[in-house]
Amino acid sequence: MEDIIIIGAGVSSIFFAHKLVKENNDLSIRIIDKGKPLMDRYCGLDEGLPCTCGEDCRKYIGYAGLGKSEGKFNYTNDFGGELGRKIGEEKTLKLMKEVDNTLYTFGAHKVGLYSTKNNLLAEKAENHGLEVLSTEVRHLGTQIAVDVFQGLYDKLKKHVCFTFETNITSVKPKAQSFVIETNMGTFRSKKLIVGTGKSGGKWLEKQMHNLGLQTGETRLDLGLRMEMKEDQLDPILQETFETKLRYHGQGYEATTYCMNPRGRIIRKHQNGLVMPDGQNKNEEETDSGNLNFTLFIPRYFASYNKAMEIAQYVIGGINQSNGRIIIQRLGDLYYNRPSSELSANTIMPSLYAEPGNLVGEIPDLYIRAVKEFLGKLQGLIGKPIHPDTLVYGMDAKFYEPQINTTKDFETEIRGLFLIGDCSGVTHSLSQAAASGIYVADRILKRELGP
Repeated sequence: MEDIIIIGAGVSSIFFAHKLVKENNDLSIRIIDKGKPLMDRYCGLDEGLPCTCGEDCRKYIGYAGLGKSEGKFNYTNDFGGELGRKIGEEKTLKLMKEVDNTLYTFGAHKVGLYSTKNNLLAEKAENHGLEVLSTEVRHLGTQIAVDVFQGLYDKLKKHVCFTFETNITSVKPKAQSFVIETNMGTFRSKKLIVGTGKSGGKWLEKQMHNLGLQTGETRLDLGLRMEMKEDQLDPILQETFETKLRYHGQGYEATTYCMNPRGRIIRKHQNGLVMPDGQNKNEEETDSGNLNFTLFIPRYFASYNKAMEIAQYVIGGINQSNGRIIIQRLGDLYYNRPSSELSANTIMPSLYAEPGNLVGEIPDLYIRAVKEFLGKLQGLIGKPIHPDTLVYGMDAKFYEPQINTTKDFETEIRGLFLIGDCSGVTHSLSQAAASGIYVADRILKRELGP
């Protein structure tokens, strides 16, 4: 019997285990994950080829989870989850500082920490009906992220037993312990920590239902990714690498996400869907000469299945079972006319997509939001948004269903904890990692006393 079993080897689980190992080497800990170790997580998508992984793409599951991607850690309470609301904003910021110190120790010192805070810009934006969200950022990039998390793995494996490529069929509480049935045998533990992240949504919902734990509403963000001239936003980017803006429209709230000056747009494969995603200029030697970001609108649905049904309906309809992504000139979008040939466009797309008309393919809410947001943005930057700006449909951010937990992230079943994004509380690498540290702290205090 283990003292603690952790299901999922993503960022929250890694920081949870690291904190335990750092403070108490006597605990027996096992991490179970359906994916592969970090160095075995390769996919054809990494080289611009088709995915060769089958149902579960190794680009998104396995050790370090989505931390293997761009490794972007935003240290803020303004966005990225509601951890500050659950445990206190000051405590959350302190925990994120600990996250950054750990990253720094394992190699994140190779990239600088920068801030997007700009008081003058925030005041000016407010005058134009926009809100500036600020953060401190440690943007590792894929290669450094891999090095950092591999370093953490090399340390953890001295004290933690990792069980990869393992499918868990059932979780059952039994006599103040837990029995975990898998294709690799049966495991038992005194405490069970679930950190399955976004990729484990369906599995988590099924297990929580079997355990009698009710899941609540589920958030889904859908949005359009825009690609514009590199200097289009210079008036607001002169002192910061990235600016995150929020607009409150009638019946919706829209926020910019993943702004990439001189970056490019790539294909993102997630939950069986293909979407346009942004990639930082540091990820590739090529410079697109463009700037891209997504304007996301959050909506809430009664269940995880309903949220996924909407995503499948909207994005799956665009994909047409062949990975199709649609693209339209902004000028054409304003006049509700399809885009056809883009070879003469002054802004060349960094991702191949099929020219067309977004109207009729996506809900009107998202088109209305883009038009209204860009109207406010024009006022802020003091010049028109170029009509050759490109609009891609459609991007998404997925979230886990809310499950009731205590302030310590413990469910109604004593000894069963949810951490990271599967808790429904965190939506970013930094807050997920911070939640792992927080729960480790609480368990250590419970076991060892003050």
